[in-house]
Order: sequence, then C-alpha cells, then structure tokens
Amino acid sequence: MRVGVFDSGVGGLTVVKSLLEHKLFKEIIYYGDTARVPYGVKDKNTIIRYAVEALEFFKNFEIDIFVIACNTVSAYALDRLVQEADIPVVGVINPGVIALKNSFIKKDINILVIGTKATIRSGSYETQLKSDGYTNIISIQTGLFVPIVEEGIFDGEVLDSTMRYYFKDINNIDAIILGCTHFPLIEKKISEYFGGAKCIHSGDAIVEYLQKNYNCDKNFDKTSVQFFASDNPDGLKSVAKEWLGDLLHE
Repeated sequence: MRVGVFDSGVGGLTVVKSLLEHKLFKEIIYYGDTARVPYGVKDKNTIIRYAVEALEFFKNFEIDIFVIACNTVSAYALDRLVQEADIPVVGVINPGVIALKNSFIKKDINILVIGTKATIRSGSYETQLKSDGYTNIISIQTGLFVPIVEEGIFDGEVLDSTMRYYFKDINNIDAIILGCTHFPLIEKKISEYFGGAKCIHSGDAIVEYLQKNYNCDKNFDKTSVQFFASDNPDGLKSVAKEWLGDLLHE
C-alpha cells in the first residue's frame, strides 16, 4: 500500500508520525505546499485550486489512497477531490469527530474547537458535532499557532502569551479538538493550559479511521517515506528528521 499525504506545510508530519508508529503502509509520499502556507487565511476557491493541483502532483506516484492532512483543505475541498480522484480520499475532520465520540459518551461535555480562520469559518466541526448531539461547543480561530509551530517554537513565552491571548476568557473545557495538523506539536502545552483536558488530533484519529474503514492493518515491518515540498524541500526534510527521528529508520 502506498499512501499520499498532503498538507499546506509541515504540520501534516504529525499525521505521518502516527502512520509510521502504526506501520499501516509500505510507502508514504508526503507533499507540503510550503511556498503557499498558510492556507487558513485564503478564500475557498483558492484553497480548492491548490488542493486540485496537489492531487495532480500525486498522480505521478500511483498512490492507493490520498490522505488530506490539512483541516482547511478537508473543510473546503474534500468533495471536489473525491470527484476528481479515482482512489479513496480521506480528510481529517470526520475522523476527528469520530475519535471524540469514541472518547466521550456524554453529550453535554464542554468542547473547544481550535483551528485556522478558514477552518473555523467553515463550521465543519461544529456542524458535525451538533448533528451528533453535542451541545456545548466553543469554536475559535487560533491561526497564530501555525507560524509559531512552523518556526519550531513548542514552548516558552511566545507560545504562552499567544495561548493567554486566545484562551483568556475560556474555562472548564473537557475536550479540545486540535483542528489543524500543526497543533499536535503544542498539544501538551494546550492541554496543560486547560488543566489536562483531553486533546483530539488528526494523526491518531486518521489511523483509527483507516484501520476501520480501509483495512489498513497490514503492520508492515518497514515503511519508506519520500518528502516533497513546493519550496525549500531541504527545510521540510530537516524538520521531518527532527520530528520523526528514529521512525524514519525503522
């Protein structure tokens, strides 16, 4: 099995990490549109156009399944990509909602959804959560976390002050949906801010979804990974080496 993983930048490497840890695929092709990150501030038509261009890129590799490791693209371009592709296309929003449902039975928990401006504006998470009976939902855009993570800042005053800026009026949160694949890199700090609230993120959610719906449970002994980027591919590979570490050598 060969999977293509697409993200607007380096954030999708958090999904790659989960795929590597669970050994679901024999080969992973990763493409980050680093020349045009972030997507979260762009309009719907632009996001769709970029996503279709990414799909064209992956047609060079004869992938078996296409994973959109970007919440913004999943919110706006999933339907279009499903129409355009002749292979399964999986976004991260539906798996994230399912993962939350599997973690919390009660419907009256306090849920915080954080993501880029475009993801939050789409209302995708909130719509699905409400349709499943969840009633206490706060959705806020936290777009500044994206460049912070892209800069490799995972703790310290810059991150702390940004969290205080976004979260100062929010209390008593039970679950946090990390609606951007950059955010798992600061998951621990976000959880600590809310007193240990459980975070749901795309990497683990995607793994569970693929195992259940696409029989991706082969447990390959070794997974090879190729990294591509629209700008500064060496920079992407450097970040991948730092974040993924020994997983790249298994």
